[in-house]
Amino acid sequence: MIAETVCSAVAAAGLGIAAVTAYRKRFLAAARLAAYSLVPLGLVMTGVVDWVADTAFSPTAWAGFGVLGASWLLFVSTRAVERRRGGTRKERKAARSAQTEAVAPAASAPSLGPATRPAAAPRAGAGDDFSDIEAILKKHGI
Repeated sequence: MIAETVCSAVAAAGLGIAAVTAYRKRFLAAARLAAYSLVPLGLVMTGVVDWVADTAFSPTAWAGFGVLGASWLLFVSTRAVERRRGGTRKERKAARSAQTEAVAPAASAPSLGPATRPAAAPRAGAGDDFSDIEAILKKHGI
């Protein structure tokens, strides 16, 4: 009973503020205020306020919320453990079989054969530093 009275008073006050706002030629703000102030009145008329008040003071309802919370925690914790382990048994078995089968067994073999690299000449001094760069550029045709 008290909750319905409070919601009705809030709605009446909001409509009064909306009327004053409309008088000041701020019609968009007044319409928005009227919409917000009609929400508590609609909740009272549909019976939602009675249901919420009965639920808030009901130990059975709070026990039900506790059971729902425990259920949610179980779901979340089992999902976390499943992800940490790497999925279900079927998924792990499929992953193991996929690891043993290579897509291209010869892919790891070098395609150019053994490297033919000329032996590096010993460095004589600072003027010889660019010879390596010149050799690389000549090798690539630059």
